[in-house]
Amino acid sequence: MSELRYPPAQRLDIQENLHGHMVRDPYRWLEEADSPDTKEWSDAQDDLYHRLGSEHVARDPFAERLRSLMGAGNVGVPVWRGERRFSTRLGPGQEHSVLSVQDGDGPERTLIDPGVLDPSGTTTLDSWSPSPDGRLLAYQLSEGGDEESLLRLMDVDSGELVDTPIDRTRYSPVAWLPDGSAFYYVRRLSTDLVPEGEESYHRRVYLHRLGTPAEEDAIVFGEGRDKTEYYGLSISTDGRWLVLSSAKGTSAAIDLWVADLHEGPLESPRLVTVQEGVDADTGARVGRDGRLYLLTDRDAPRGRLCVVDPASPGYENWTTLIHEDEEAVLQGHALLDGEELDSPVLLAVWSRHAISEITRHDPASGELLGTLPMPGLGSLAGLTARPEGGHEAWFGYTDNTHPSSVYRYDARADTVERWAQAPGEVDLPEVRTEQVSFTSKDGTTVRMLVVSPAAPADGPRPTILYGYGGFQIPMTPSYSATILSWVEAGGVYAVANLRGGLEEGEQWHRDGMLGKKQNVFDDCAAAAEHLISSGVTDTDHLAIMGGSNGGLLVGTMVTQRPDLFAAAVCSAPLLDMVRYERFGLGQLWSVEYGSADVPEELGWLLGYSPYHNVREGTRYPAVLFTVFDNDTRVDPLHARKLCAALQHATSSSIEESPVLLRREGEVGHSSRSVSRSVELSADQLAFLAHHLGLSVG
Repeated sequence: MSELRYPPAQRLDIQENLHGHMVRDPYRWLEEADSPDTKEWSDAQDDLYHRLGSEHVARDPFAERLRSLMGAGNVGVPVWRGERRFSTRLGPGQEHSVLSVQDGDGPERTLIDPGVLDPSGTTTLDSWSPSPDGRLLAYQLSEGGDEESLLRLMDVDSGELVDTPIDRTRYSPVAWLPDGSAFYYVRRLSTDLVPEGEESYHRRVYLHRLGTPAEEDAIVFGEGRDKTEYYGLSISTDGRWLVLSSAKGTSAAIDLWVADLHEGPLESPRLVTVQEGVDADTGARVGRDGRLYLLTDRDAPRGRLCVVDPASPGYENWTTLIHEDEEAVLQGHALLDGEELDSPVLLAVWSRHAISEITRHDPASGELLGTLPMPGLGSLAGLTARPEGGHEAWFGYTDNTHPSSVYRYDARADTVERWAQAPGEVDLPEVRTEQVSFTSKDGTTVRMLVVSPAAPADGPRPTILYGYGGFQIPMTPSYSATILSWVEAGGVYAVANLRGGLEEGEQWHRDGMLGKKQNVFDDCAAAAEHLISSGVTDTDHLAIMGGSNGGLLVGTMVTQRPDLFAAAVCSAPLLDMVRYERFGLGQLWSVEYGSADVPEELGWLLGYSPYHNVREGTRYPAVLFTVFDNDTRVDPLHARKLCAALQHATSSSIEESPVLLRREGEVGHSSRSVSRSVELSADQLAFLAHHLGLSVG
C-alpha cells in the first residue's frame, strides 16, 4: 500500500486586521463547497477516511447491536381531537416514525408513512398539527434530506390533499381557528424580495383561509422587524384569543402579544402587549378557564407560573400561581378540569438536576396537593390533556435503560399507569447509572450522569464524555442505542450537564453564553479530570464527543486541552467563530455567542474559536469530523477548515492519531432514517473503540 499522507491543502496568506486583532484564515478557500479545489480535497478526504476506516474492526459488531437496540422503536404522546386520536409510532423494521389516527376503539389508520412515500429514507416528517375538529391535518415534509419543509393540508377521512402545498415554511407553527376554516402560520418572504444571502431569514406571520391561494394570504405581523426573528402562535380552544410570540434568532428574550379575535378582521388583529423589550423567556397560552397562563423566568431564573386576564395582560397584573423552586426548573403545565372531577387539578412538570417530576396543584391558589409517582429517574416529555377538558393527562417517559413509553394520569383515581410502550422487543444489557458531582474551575458544582457496565472494573475503562452546553438545551436521561452499545462492550459513557444548558435554570444558561462561554469549556475539562481522578478512565482511554453546538465544544476541547483526550468525534460542528454568521443560519446565534462585528465580542470569540487556536507542533488526539451535505444550519465548511488546520499542525502521526473527515449526502442537520443513524453511530463508535482500545465482538 502507498504511504499514508494527508491530502495536500494549500495554505493561503490571508490575514485581516479586525478591530485590532490580526486574524489569519489560511483555509478560506475551503468555504466554497463547489469549487474544483474543494471537491478534489474532499474526495481525497473520503478516500483517506475509507482507507483508515477499514481498520476499525468494531464497526460491523456495533452496527449489528445498534440495529437491534434501535429495534425497540418509539411511541409518541397522543394528540386528541374529541374521540379522534393522533399519534406517532416507530416499529421494528421501519426507517421513520409513522403518523396514525384512530377513532374511538376503531382500527388505527396510517396517515403519513415517510418510508412509503420515499423508500430511500431521505424524506422526513418534520411537524404536524390537526385542526380542532380533527377533520384536517397540517403537516410538513422535507424531501431528499433538504430540510426545506412544504406545508401541506390533508383531509383526515379521505387522505386526500386539500389546497396547494405552501413553500418557505420551514419551522412554521400552525394555529387553527376552531372551525378549521383558516389558520395562522409563518412563512419566509420570497427570495426575490430579500437581499442576496438572506434567503433563510425574513419571516412573516400570515393568515391562510382554506381554498385561497397562498400568494394571496394576508401578512398579519412581521413587517419592519428584525430579519432574524422567529414567531410562535397559538389560539385558545374557544377561538377567541390569539397569542403571538417573537424572538430574535435563538434569544431567550421573548416578546409576547395577545389579541381578541372577536374584535375585528382576522387579517388585522389588535395585538396588546404582554411583554416587550424584556430580557426574559416567557411562554403563554389561554386556558379553558379564560386566564392567560404564563410560564416565565422573569424575576425567577428557575421558572414560575403566573396568570393574568388576557384583556389586561400587563406585567403589573400578573399573579404568581406556582412559585420558583430553589433547585428544580419549571418546564410545563396542564389543567384538568373535567366535569367528572370534584375539583380541577393543575399539573406542573419540573426538572430537578436533569431528572423529571410532576406535582399537583390547586389551580385557584397554586397550593401544592402532592406529586405523581414517576416510572424512574428519567425524562418526561409532552404532557398533554384533551383540549376540551377531562380528567386524564398523558406524558412520554424515557431513561437510560427504558425505551420511550407513554403514561396516563387519571385525576379521579390519582393513579399513573403505562398507557403505551415502544413496540419492539429488545434484549437490554445490564448497566449501572450514577449521577455524580464535581467542581469546575471557578468553584461551581456541576453534575454528570455516568453509565457503566454493571460488573466492577479492573482498571481504567474506555470512556466517552458527551456534552452540549448551550441554547438552553438540557442533557437529560434518555434511551440511547449508542450509549447502551458502548457500555455493553465494556466502555463507560458520561453525559455532563455543562453550563449553557437549562439543567439548573436560566442563570445556568447565561453563565455559559456570550462573554461567559469559557465556563462551558472549563466545566467540560473538569468533567474529564473528574473521570480520570476518580479512576473511571485515564487520558489514554478518554474521548470527547458532541454535535452542533456540542461540536463546538469538542473542537474547543481538542484545541484547548488536547492532553486530556486520546480521541474525539466532532459532528456537524461550528468551528470558525469569526465568520460563522456568514453561513447557514449563523446570524441567528449571535445572541448566544456574540458577533465578530463588535470589538469586545470578537475578543470573546477569538479566545476559544477552535479554528483560530490550532497550534503547530501540538500532539492532537485522533479526531473524526462527521458532516452532512444538506445541513442548512451549520455549514460543513467549519469541519473542512479545522480538519485541514489540524492535519497540518498535529505532531501526532497519521497512523497513531489521524484527523479524518466523514461526509454524508442527502441528509441534513438532524432528522435521519434508522439505517442512516445506525451507519453513523457505528462509524463513530468504531473509530473511538479503535483509538481507545475497546475490544468489541
